[in-house]
Amino acid sequence: MTAVSLQNIYKIYSKASVVNDLSFAINSGEIFGLLGPNGAGKSTTIRMLTTLTKPTNGEIRVAGYDVVRQPLQVKQQIGVVLQQISVDGDLSVWENMELHGRLHHIPNPRRQQEIDRWLEYVELTNRRKDLVKTLSGGMKRRLQIARALLHQPKILFLDEPTVGLDPQTRRRLWEIIRDLNQQGMTILLTTHYMEEVEYLCDRIGIMDGGKLIELGTLAELRSKYGEGLMMRQVGERWEYKFFPNLEEANEYLDALPDKIGTMVRPSNLEDIFVQLTGHQLN
Repeated sequence: MTAVSLQNIYKIYSKASVVNDLSFAINSGEIFGLLGPNGAGKSTTIRMLTTLTKPTNGEIRVAGYDVVRQPLQVKQQIGVVLQQISVDGDLSVWENMELHGRLHHIPNPRRQQEIDRWLEYVELTNRRKDLVKTLSGGMKRRLQIARALLHQPKILFLDEPTVGLDPQTRRRLWEIIRDLNQQGMTILLTTHYMEEVEYLCDRIGIMDGGKLIELGTLAELRSKYGEGLMMRQVGERWEYKFFPNLEEANEYLDALPDKIGTMVRPSNLEDIFVQLTGHQLN
């Protein structure tokens, strides 16, 4: 089953094509990572998928509904956690959840049951009466997730959900994301943390210049570009050379007359990303 489908999507602002003939699909029940450097078109793609902006051309379907012709039905099927903190700091934790539940027309007593359920899930039950402005960054992010789950969406969009958080809080959110996926939820994740994608995502799409330039599992990408990597320091820069496997990389290194500033290691997603886009995420 396909949860999300984009077919030949274009988005043009002031005659400039921000998204250019983008096509891919996300399967039901998978965690899909969407990567790309700044300006690649990721944020615009997320905005189109979540009905916040309309594509110029092409068709997008989310949970079987067309995002242009059936935006209300799409909104009923999705939860969204944006990079920016979007909970109201002058309301309490419970009031934020209550407002969201009413906006989604969830009737009582089910609304209160769902609020209790999701606050307990993200470990905020004991802070339900506290003003959101008093919470830590990690707690606010967990509240955003709880709020996004309140109406029981089928698909969850996470736009850099762990940015700016300490490592311990990030790992806790990873556990929550994995657990939601194991319960059957489809998740689209954008992030600038490569280890986050390696740990969480079933498949990875890489965008650059508004186009999808690569798609596959981490194993498929490493097999395609090389599982072994030789690094050589040249001045203040590092040069990278991929090999099909670590053994061939070591054989190449052993044959070099000058090994100073050179090392071999297994390749990772960041190496492949830099190879494809020519720059690191920043």
